[in-house]
Amino acid sequence: MTTAIIGLGNMGKGLARRLAGTTDLVVAARSIETAAALARELPGVTAASVEDAIARADIIVLAMHYGDARDLASTEALDGKIVVDITNPITPDFSGLLFGYSTSASEEIQAAASGARVVKAFNTIFAQLFAAPAEATAGVPVYLAGDDESAVEAVADLVSKAGFAPENSGKLDTARLLEPLGMLNIRFAFTGRGTAIAPGWLNIAA
Repeated sequence: MTTAIIGLGNMGKGLARRLAGTTDLVVAARSIETAAALARELPGVTAASVEDAIARADIIVLAMHYGDARDLASTEALDGKIVVDITNPITPDFSGLLFGYSTSASEEIQAAASGARVVKAFNTIFAQLFAAPAEATAGVPVYLAGDDESAVEAVADLVSKAGFAPENSGKLDTARLLEPLGMLNIRFAFTGRGTAIAPGWLNIAA
């Protein structure tokens, strides 16, 4: 499968560096020069325009702010594709979420991209974790949510290749819980814990 990362902020670049050499990878951004510069750094990675990257890829990671991801999701070019939503619908002042519990960013993106198969992933980790050694993040969970089982399995494989532990959390509406969890992680970071953190559960044997 070919994977496209659309958007090359800290999350997009970090994920691209982790996936380079593990999968057929194409990167794209508003500026083709930005994408080309990153591709030159990474083995086996190619750059393309956003439109060409979408056309070439089977899995498309929307590594951008929620509003931009929702807008891009309305293109019919995503029909039949696996779309990975990594967003949290955060207010402009970072004080909270735009919505939650009755819907989610992922469900809104799925509504816009009705012909695609949307999977939530990577929204509960910070970009700084991509810079850590892969062995340090191998046990860090990346929570997945999606309605299409084969799409979730494909994204779980991508998560493993990126050096994290995929955790299937259920149907796409589970994103209504994962996005507040991502917001809690952001609150912890802003209150002194830094960005080298990630949420997880301990299994305490009786």
